[in-house]
Amino acid sequence: MKIGVMGTGGVGGYFGGLLARAGHDVTFVARGEHLEAIRANGLRVESTNDGTFTVAGNAVDDTSAVGYQDLVLLAVKMYHNQEAIRAMTPMVGPETIVMTLQNGIDNGDQLVEAFGEERVMIGSVMLEGRISEPGVVTQGGPGRANFGELHPGITDRAERLLAIFEEAAWRVELHENMVDMLWKKFAYLAGSAGVCAASNSTIGEMRSIPATRDIIERAIAEGFEVGKARGAPIKDDAMEWSMTALDNFPGTGRASLAKDFTDGRPVELEGLTGTVCRMGREVGVPTPVNDTIYGLLKPWAERIEQELASGS
Repeated sequence: MKIGVMGTGGVGGYFGGLLARAGHDVTFVARGEHLEAIRANGLRVESTNDGTFTVAGNAVDDTSAVGYQDLVLLAVKMYHNQEAIRAMTPMVGPETIVMTLQNGIDNGDQLVEAFGEERVMIGSVMLEGRISEPGVVTQGGPGRANFGELHPGITDRAERLLAIFEEAAWRVELHENMVDMLWKKFAYLAGSAGVCAASNSTIGEMRSIPATRDIIERAIAEGFEVGKARGAPIKDDAMEWSMTALDNFPGTGRASLAKDFTDGRPVELEGLTGTVCRMGREVGVPTPVNDTIYGLLKPWAERIEQELASGS
């Protein structure tokens, strides 16, 4: 397949790297020193699941000459969505499938607005991943992906993609009800990542302290109530799934949101906890735990934004 990876960070680099290693024609969209390092030396993937390997990918920052792709994976941070959607447009033709592999809940809606519902599929991943140095991405944590259609059901194109992903050694599951899966991941991540950042703790520390674990569980539950009020087909096993995911995550790991806060990087607070709070207000569902987490983290997020803007 001809595959475009919009955002060659921990997610796009890892899953795109596996596809390139399997022989697919992968174009990695990157920028700056990361782009130049990939062009010079290939993309190096350091994975706890798959070892270390290097792939020679076509790396670009301008997609205008790349041509239409069979599949485009959107793997940027949510706050880059509008810029990324504009940049990926030249790669999207009449038969292109565009799939989000991001955090958050409304990325698919943004892709539908840009490219039409018939081109869009939705996905989510569970991993610790980032650019460790120019040209190098690391993968830790589960390293799993889930994907499916915008509406319940299994399609022929989804089954074709599943076969391709599995042949490329993705740890992947195709879901008949991917919207349910997306809300599970979103509510779980908003709650657990928000608490991880606010408490400045590891996953193992925060899940083992009863009072902290209770805050996580109540924050996740609020997310599910918001989703149900919006008509999302969330299954009854949602909370069990979330707490199992929390307990199975490496105890020494930290949520990427928490890492971004402590590293002084741009954060996805608005797309995660902020979105739970905003959607809760829209549908009249109280979200006091998420409101508190958001209120605690917002000054820190604004300070990071100001420091980045000033170059300090």
